[in-house]
Amino acid sequence: MDELTLIQKVVVWVIPVIFAITVHEVAHGWVAKQYGDKTAWMLGRLTLNPIKHIDPVGTILVPGLMLAFTGFVFGWAKPVPVNIRNLRHPKHDMAIVAVAGPVANILMALGWALFVRVGVFMGVPEISVPMTYVGIAGIMINLVLALINLLPIPPLDGSRILSWVLPGKWSVYYNRFERYGFYLLVLFHVILNGIIVF
Repeated sequence: MDELTLIQKVVVWVIPVIFAITVHEVAHGWVAKQYGDKTAWMLGRLTLNPIKHIDPVGTILVPGLMLAFTGFVFGWAKPVPVNIRNLRHPKHDMAIVAVAGPVANILMALGWALFVRVGVFMGVPEISVPMTYVGIAGIMINLVLALINLLPIPPLDGSRILSWVLPGKWSVYYNRFERYGFYLLVLFHVILNGIIVF
């Protein structure tokens, strides 16, 4: 997508990014509701209205800066609140709630792949070319979100899954690392972007 101007990149990425982070969060809240916690539902967060999920930094500032300086986009939304005490089997159910977000992203990536296929099938360049760009952006952002969220770094979804797998005492110790999660994510991002060379 290097051949696109900044404005064109914004147009291509905005819808896939908004859908990726919105549906990811709604999936968490919807599954939590199925397992007994209606917190997200009562707060009106089980909606595809992106305004309910926008985090000024994670949804607007960070993706905008990344798009301008790296040509790629990553972001996040306001986390959907889940009250673990309302879940029927807290440790197990929280793992299921956690995995719902990445699964939603993988399903959306497949949906965007179908979108690209339809665009190519139409064979009209004025329609198929924009559909291909948007679809590829949708595939990329959803796969990246799914993979990053499955990392076992608190508070990412992968950490909830690993916490469920670990025995009781080890799970408690592991969960204490959540306070350092943000710094670990920043370090991971720095390494991923090649700023640190080993």
